[in-house]
Amino acid sequence: MANTTVWKINSLEREASDGFVFIAHYSVSAISDQLDSEGNPYNSGAYGSIGLERPKTLVPFADLTESQVVDWVKAKLGGSDKVKEIESALDARIQELITPSKINGVPWTN
Repeated sequence: MANTTVWKINSLEREASDGFVFIAHYSVSAISDQLDSEGNPYNSGAYGSIGLERPKTLVPFADLTESQVVDWVKAKLGGSDKVKEIESALDARIQELITPSKINGVPWTN
């Protein structure tokens, strides 16, 4: 099973006076290459917000890229270990969808 993980920045909160971004709202999505019975890929996602510290040198708001802010979020989360933990949790949720460890139901017809 191979999953594709996508980090996105959904919104930024910033100071009006100088454009300093102090909160990033982000989402992480994992999409499986396996399809469910309806032909849709299995997927799982998470959403979060994280406060950012004022850097010594501000990047002008208009010059920010999503990739750059995703890197800030990942670093603020604690770096590669936390990023791997989040991505692994999403992969585990997808695996649970594909091969459930718990099933609900009764053995008789109602």
